Amino acid sequence: MKGDIGVIGLAVMGQNLILNMNDHGYKVVAHNRTAEKVDEFLQGPAKGTNIVGAYSLQELVDKLESPRKIMLMVRAGDVVDSFIDKLVPLLDKGDIIIDGGNTNFPDTNRRVAALKEKGIHFIGSGVSGGEEGARFGPSIMPGGSPEAWPFVKPIFQAISAKTENNEPCCDWVGNDGAGHFVKMVHNGIEYGDMQLITEAYQFMKDGLGMTHNEMQSVFIEWNKTELNSYLVEITSDILGYKDTDGEPLVEKILDTAGQKGTGKWTGINALDMGIPLTLITESVFARCLSSLKDQRVEAEELFGKKESIVEGDKQVWIEALRQALLASKIISYAQGFMLMREASNENGWDLNYGNVALMWRGGCIIRSAFLSNIRDAYDIDPELSFLGSDSYFKGILENSMSAWRKVAAKSMEVGIPMPSMTSALTFLDGYTTARLPANLLQAQRDYFGAHTYERVDKPKGEFFHTNWTGKGGDVSSTTYNS
Repeated sequence: MKGDIGVIGLAVMGQNLILNMNDHGYKVVAHNRTAEKVDEFLQGPAKGTNIVGAYSLQELVDKLESPRKIMLMVRAGDVVDSFIDKLVPLLDKGDIIIDGGNTNFPDTNRRVAALKEKGIHFIGSGVSGGEEGARFGPSIMPGGSPEAWPFVKPIFQAISAKTENNEPCCDWVGNDGAGHFVKMVHNGIEYGDMQLITEAYQFMKDGLGMTHNEMQSVFIEWNKTELNSYLVEITSDILGYKDTDGEPLVEKILDTAGQKGTGKWTGINALDMGIPLTLITESVFARCLSSLKDQRVEAEELFGKKESIVEGDKQVWIEALRQALLASKIISYAQGFMLMREASNENGWDLNYGNVALMWRGGCIIRSAFLSNIRDAYDIDPELSFLGSDSYFKGILENSMSAWRKVAAKSMEVGIPMPSMTSALTFLDGYTTARLPANLLQAQRDYFGAHTYERVDKPKGEFFHTNWTGKGGDVSSTTYNS
């Protein structure tokens, strides 16, 4: 009996996905560039299963049912291209290659088009949930060649996480790089969520002088509210974890954060598309700032920086902080969905935003209770341009506003950096302001560069230039893109 699917790459995600597929009755053929890794897997975690090994790509191909389905769980970039180049001569028309890594979506666009010319189908699929998710049920976001989806759908939906209503957290996202784009935005929101939580932690620790046990208790309680989510849950675990000497382990971890690029890509695409992804972009910059450890140590001493204690009732502040975190988190998701909407329009993907929320409801890092409310919002209005306009989320934002402003103002007063939480508030203030000072900005641009402007008392699309000094000419330069 031949295999249902082949998986290349036996790092932790690859191994766990294979074991997950085996649990659901699929025969998997496992391959790795190093034969020793295949042997270790077959004699270790895969021992006693129906998983079989392949020690060459030819053997892998020979052991699979047609149309062959081969999933790459390898490092994104050139490694993926290298495996594709080696696989194509061994495959038949109609066979399917799947990239399950964190690939930048333009690469998926390119691969779908190039393989289509050879008669090979390609799927670029985001997979989220980390080690545990891969093993017991990840969130899976496939896109690419739509002809391939019916052959892959039963496997992917079987191994994916399920909602409380047993709905699979996996569905077809769209053509070309749509799946990897949605995964990229997922990771961008993940950056934002993590940064917001760390800002709340610093406010409690440095501003309110709370112990780690006190902070752990707060996050446990918060996880019983609308903030219920995987990241809030694991934060409570982390804050309660003690090192061998009984001290909190988290305080012994160097405060320089790493990144793998997906958050940066999210910010770059937002800039390219003109979407104000302020919160997520600030979270990326916060990681960049954290890497300047030596400079920060010197600057603290140079400026004599000291945070002041936040005065007042601690419980009142904790509730205000909860509301500020919740409101900011809504803005993070709202901006992410704005970016997906623009990308969908530009690329003709016709994304189903309710389905995206469903795919994130379980298995992934950003899974949270209010993703069900996001799905409901887009079921009511599939063309919803701003998530905060939905009645449920609008109510939370309005009810949280006073507490949110109180926390933001106090953080600036006492010197606690909260870049993502404050930028979220500033974004909402800007988004809900009918007239912004960009009129002055356009006047400046026309003054020094003759870039023209539109007038409120004239039809939109009609451009004007003023000779502001009497010394310039009447010839304009270029109009602007608003």
